[in-house]
Amino acid sequence: MGDNEATGQPGGERDERCALIDRLVQLQRTLGRFLAHDRSTPLLASSLTMQQLKVVVMLFFRDASSGQHLARALGTGLGTVTGIVDRLVAQGLVSRREDPTDRRVRLVELTTRGRLLAEELIDAGTSNYTRLLGRLDTETLHTLEKVMVKVQQAADDMLAGNTHPAP
Repeated sequence: MGDNEATGQPGGERDERCALIDRLVQLQRTLGRFLAHDRSTPLLASSLTMQQLKVVVMLFFRDASSGQHLARALGTGLGTVTGIVDRLVAQGLVSRREDPTDRRVRLVELTTRGRLLAEELIDAGTSNYTRLLGRLDTETLHTLEKVMVKVQQAADDMLAGNTHPAP
């Protein structure tokens, strides 16, 4: 069998890696379905649209952002973001303020109510995940931690634009 030009791996190993990745993706989907099964989560109780939820979560992790940044992050136009932000302002979840470094720019940031909603959304998922992890033995938790550290490192590499996988 020939080598995989991208990874330098023999074909059999490449096939095994592809099959493993497919199984891991399927396991992740199953886990996601389990975690989404709890209908009491604030996400399902929310009346916000998906775009509005995305803005709330983005602002939670970034603090204040300009409309231009939000538009790029959402892959939409500034006019669309203005409408989304207007509706979030009307619900008391975000506010607008002048950028102190450039008075022409308006920054959007979460209000206390918006921050509480974002925390509730994030904590709900964390709570279910914590309960699930609590059912695993200590050795398995140590193994999972090692694996997750490697996954996080790979994600960091991807975010940094590193196109070569770590060995």
